[in-house]
Amino acid sequence: MGDVVAFRKPSLKTKAKGKTLCGNGFHKWEIEHEKQFDVKQGALVTAWRCKRCGERKVKAL
Repeated sequence: MGDVVAFRKPSLKTKAKGKTLCGNGFHKWEIEHEKQFDVKQGALVTAWRCKRCGERKVKAL
């Protein structure tokens, strides 16, 4: 037998979860530990990625 498929539409609350906060500038930043050196700047940098929307920001130390 096949898998059971839900035919219910996702609610507006679940569709917009996380998008409204990030859209208004309230990101949930996490430090990326993989990339710590920027070749173009030639310096150590700290890279952050938003947990909800995936936006990235970089700051030189």
